[in-house]
Amino acid sequence: MKISGVYKGKIGYTPIVSNTKKGLRLIRFGLLNLSRGKLFEEINKNFETVLVILNGKCKVGCEGKIWRMGRRNSVFESRAYALYVPPKCGYKITAISSEVEIAVCKSPAKTKTIPQLITPSQVRLRKVGRGCYIRYVYDIASDNVKAEKLMVGETINSPGNWSSYPPHKHNVDNLPYESKLEELYFFRLEPQDGFGVMRVYDNKKMNQIYVIKNNDVVTIPKGYHPVGVIPGYKIYYLWVLAGKKRIMKPRDDPAYAWVNREEK
Repeated sequence: MKISGVYKGKIGYTPIVSNTKKGLRLIRFGLLNLSRGKLFEEINKNFETVLVILNGKCKVGCEGKIWRMGRRNSVFESRAYALYVPPKCGYKITAISSEVEIAVCKSPAKTKTIPQLITPSQVRLRKVGRGCYIRYVYDIASDNVKAEKLMVGETINSPGNWSSYPPHKHNVDNLPYESKLEELYFFRLEPQDGFGVMRVYDNKKMNQIYVIKNNDVVTIPKGYHPVGVIPGYKIYYLWVLAGKKRIMKPRDDPAYAWVNREEK
């Protein structure tokens, strides 16, 4: 199946999901690459935004405040800096390292709050799963941020491991059993010439298999969506979730849920 988008690392802003044509109604996504001293500014009247510093350093000005953000050279290196920008707020980014790459995650919103800086110490690390499906999940913007729809984080699989496993979905509004959330994954691999595998499926007709390369983007409007990586390589993905009810309640595929029960 065709990947939803590929980031080629060009200078400036690269929109990946800018409308609803790729199946997402509540998520917009792009990547920003700036060299030292270069500026990018934007006013999002109708969107809330989470800026995630992937690598490099920058200054971000918003609502009269200026923050110095970023410290890692790679997404595999340490926890991220991020900034939540509410709707009707402008922001200006200035690169202060030789290169800075930033993920720009957006969702339509009306709730006016204040900008919220997220430092690495505020990013919660969770070790999830066991055995060959252990992964490390970094919650960047979850219950620590007062947002309307967006939740953002990062996941890293060790070589040969799986994540989003047992396969889960979150596309039905059926609380307290399942919440309805769209999702997007942006991938990186270490070393970069490796690959991962992702299956997006339901119990009806949808069954899509993706070979994941460095800088690929996959949109997930619905369905179960496990991710694996070949031995010798790590896989990283930035995940962006959005829903009218900002509650994360996934539901495991009953066919594979026994794995967790068996190993407890």
